Amino acid sequence: MRFGLLGEKLDYSFSKNYFETKFQNLNLNHSYSNFEIKNIREFPDLINREKELTGLNVTIPYKEEVIPFLDEIDNSAQKIGAVNTIHFKNGKLKGYNTDVFGFEKSIEKYLNSKSKSALILGTGGASKAIAYVFKKRGISFKNVSRNPKLGQLNYKEAGKELNQFQIIINTTPLGTYPEIKNRAPLPLELVNSQHFFFDLVYNPVESLFLKEAKMKGAKTKNGLEMLELQANKSWDIWNEL
Repeated sequence: MRFGLLGEKLDYSFSKNYFETKFQNLNLNHSYSNFEIKNIREFPDLINREKELTGLNVTIPYKEEVIPFLDEIDNSAQKIGAVNTIHFKNGKLKGYNTDVFGFEKSIEKYLNSKSKSALILGTGGASKAIAYVFKKRGISFKNVSRNPKLGQLNYKEAGKELNQFQIIINTTPLGTYPEIKNRAPLPLELVNSQHFFFDLVYNPVESLFLKEAKMKGAKTKNGLEMLELQANKSWDIWNEL
């Protein structure tokens, strides 16, 4: 069977190595390829060219843009408004969101009775999965953006209000290797031991964002476990449906 990852810049992606190792450990003669496209309009040509595909993972920046090209969308992915897994079956493409499963399982042991409000840095497809989990858990949240829309905060505003939030989630790619000196521009002066910082970035293991938050006393976690959990959920979908 043939699988792959759809995205724009995939040189340092997690999925290819992860699934190739899985296939080897399971003694499966499957393959996993990176499919880089510069515009989502290239997606139909890719599908027509790669006739043997069974499943795709989807990453930045196409988790939302790919939806119009699918034949069907799982209920939760429809509510979220983002897809990160596609299953090919009987000539049809069905979209799912396994980021929700991965994030919720990865963060649940860090949530407690004091976890009542969160900041979500970024407004892309990954942020929508995080928001879905918080709604499910009854945790209020605000999105933070460089160009905020109604109801959102800019980074300067969010920094001034950090005392009102216990959980800070970075869903932007800022700080990902090789741009390791970058980070989401959230002011950290008010960070303390009551905060929990979660960065979807996993390479490097400790991003500059997490490093600086930890120096202020915050608890921190990177996105590697979330990635592994969502990848395994994708694998279940491809094999069980």
